[in-house]
Amino acid sequence: MGSPSRWSILGDVVTVIVPAHNEGRVIGRLLGQLVSGASPDELDVIVVANGCTDDTAQVAAGYGPMIRVISIPVPSKREALAAGNQAATSFPLLYVDADVELGADDVRALYRALHNPGILAVAPQRILALDGRPRLVRWYYDVWARLPEVRNGLFGRGVIGVSAAGHARIADLPPLLADDLAASLAFTSDERLIVEDARAVVHVPRTMGDLLRRRVRAETGVTQVEQTEGAPASTARTRPADLIAILAQDPRMLPRILVFLSIAVIARSRSRRAMNRRDYTWLRDESSRQ
Repeated sequence: MGSPSRWSILGDVVTVIVPAHNEGRVIGRLLGQLVSGASPDELDVIVVANGCTDDTAQVAAGYGPMIRVISIPVPSKREALAAGNQAATSFPLLYVDADVELGADDVRALYRALHNPGILAVAPQRILALDGRPRLVRWYYDVWARLPEVRNGLFGRGVIGVSAAGHARIADLPPLLADDLAASLAFTSDERLIVEDARAVVHVPRTMGDLLRRRVRAETGVTQVEQTEGAPASTARTRPADLIAILAQDPRMLPRILVFLSIAVIARSRSRRAMNRRDYTWLRDESSRQ
């Protein structure tokens, strides 16, 4: 996630880096919650508007002095994270996607967890916003959320927090589409923690087409991690045993598992074609940003 040029470990200020590419429609729901619940000297929120053609920077700046806005011309999450690191001056540090919801109390819970001995990286509990989604989208996520790696990993939550030692672990990771997956895999299960008192609302796709785009991106990201020198060893693949265990626990899950498998097969096929073309295009889900 990039390597910062300078750090002052202050201890009481939490730096929140928000990479944002054309997020003017939704970034307010994140920043509003952070600003309304925090004292002026508690958070240092750095919004990095990267390659924006909308009003992301203006919307972010409107949330007051707690928000620092940096604009860079290139639409790149990696470059945005690097710019945020360059501007940051304190640990702990939270990387937060612009399209999730996270409150000041959640940040405080993550901050406290990072002071536990041996904990280098944290993430909040994941709350999936499923209201109004088609049945097949809801069924897919009903299975996905039960998978062991999904339950225990830091990825797919839109928020990862690291201590100074934790950041040193991920600073030199190679450029990867699935940067949150790689960050999660960089830590052992004893070094990372899902914090029960913190919640992040993740907005899932509103259409099957957008779900497929998101899953193709995820599949491509996993494959890229597996094939990239210097990336952590991946354990993120869904195993047949995982699905069998879900079915054994609740046989009524069979139709949902069949939907999950169908989407997974289509996504893997499309991802394989993309990988053969060396196409790492960021397949963004626009429907969840409505």
